[in-house]
Amino acid sequence: MIDLYTWSTPNGRKVSIMLEELGLAYDTHPIDIGKGDQFGAEFVAISPNSKIPAIVDSEGPLGGPYSLFESGAILLYLADKTGRFLPMQKTDRFDAMQWLMFQMGGVGPMFGQVHHFLRAAPERVEYAIERYGKEARRLYGVMDRRLAEREWLSADYSVADIATYPWVARHEWHKVDLGDFPNVRRWYEVIGARPAVQQGMKVPLPR
Repeated sequence: MIDLYTWSTPNGRKVSIMLEELGLAYDTHPIDIGKGDQFGAEFVAISPNSKIPAIVDSEGPLGGPYSLFESGAILLYLADKTGRFLPMQKTDRFDAMQWLMFQMGGVGPMFGQVHHFLRAAPERVEYAIERYGKEARRLYGVMDRRLAEREWLSADYSVADIATYPWVARHEWHKVDLGDFPNVRRWYEVIGARPAVQQGMKVPLPR
């Protein structure tokens, strides 16, 4: 059994989608980041950086409980645990990993800044809106060119797609029309039709 500590954010939904795709049994523990739950001592013991998501696997690599934080690390751990969604062939494997890192280092941080300055900042900051908005569109362009050549971000549906989808699912928050990026739109619609993705996107709402 896996305990998932999460909230309804793109980073949180990466892991719930992965767990649904894998068909692994898990219990959900909502961490309301709006109320500061992430700073509670019990959660910090699992996630030292006070960020969701985090997991505790009762059957960890050494047979006992194992806790893990950082969404990308959790996806890689679950892929390794099950042998799914991360290719075994080395070039394909590192291809998937590099696009996962593209999400972790680019898509997530930059889209997150767009979210903040368009929706949460106490005052409108035009410089920040323009800077992060342009970078978000640039990243959509990178994905669109990549997806013009293939169905998925790497050789097959993988952790890279699972990690990136929940961020693209908020494209309206970025003021991005997916019609401007037709290959991303095709990819987004195909992934969004997967039942496991639809279920994972509902977490931590009641299952």
